[in-house]
Amino acid sequence: MENLKVAIIPVTPLMQNSCVIWNENTKNAAVTDPGGDLDKINDFLSKNNLNLVKIFITHGHLDHAGGAFNLSQEHDVKIEGPHPDDEFLISGLEDQGKMYGVPGTKNFLPDRWLDDGDKIELDGISFDVYHCPGHTPGHVVFHQADAKIAIVGDVLFQGSIGRTDLPRGNTQSLIDSIRNKLWKLDDDTTFVPGHGPLSTFGQEKKTNPYVADQLFKD
Repeated sequence: MENLKVAIIPVTPLMQNSCVIWNENTKNAAVTDPGGDLDKINDFLSKNNLNLVKIFITHGHLDHAGGAFNLSQEHDVKIEGPHPDDEFLISGLEDQGKMYGVPGTKNFLPDRWLDDGDKIELDGISFDVYHCPGHTPGHVVFHQADAKIAIVGDVLFQGSIGRTDLPRGNTQSLIDSIRNKLWKLDDDTTFVPGHGPLSTFGQEKKTNPYVADQLFKD
C-alpha cells in the first residue's frame, strides 16, 4: 500500500511513540496517541503539508492520551478510541497530569468508542481494531493488513511486554491478548510499540522472553 505513510514522533519525557499516518495521495492525516508535545506533532504536519482529520487512541494513559483533547480542539477533528473499559482513565487524565506534573492535560470522551472487530479509516485506508486488554482493560491495537503494519501501544515491545502493575492491569489477560490475537497476524508484520524500537511479530514469537512460542510448548 504505497500511498500509506507512517512517521513516528516521540513525545513526552517517556518518549512515547506517537504516529502520524497519512495518505500520500490526499495529504490527509491521522495522529495516534498524542500524549503531549503537540508542538512537535503540529510542526511535522505543517512541514509535510498534511491536513489532520482524525485522532486515534490505543489506551487511556497520560503519555498516550494526554494531548488528545487539545489537539482535537485545535484542528476541529474527532477522537476515536480506546475501548470503553478505559473510560476511567481518560476521564481522569487531568488527575494523571497533576500527579505527574504535566500542565494543560484535559479529560475527554472520544467521539467513537472502539471494540474488537471494528475498523478505523483514513481516506479509504482501513485498519482492523483488536481489543487487547492486560496493560489496561480497554487497550486496542490498530492493524493494516496490506501494509503489514500494526500500532500496538503498550501491549508488546521489542523483547518485552506492557506493564501490568498499574490500575486494572492483568498479566494473564495481556499474554492472552498477544498470543490469541497478535500472534495470528503475519509474522512479517512490523509493529510500532508505545516506546522503543520497532520489531516484527515473527521476531517476538521467536525471542521475546515473555511470550515466545517456545515458552508455551507442552
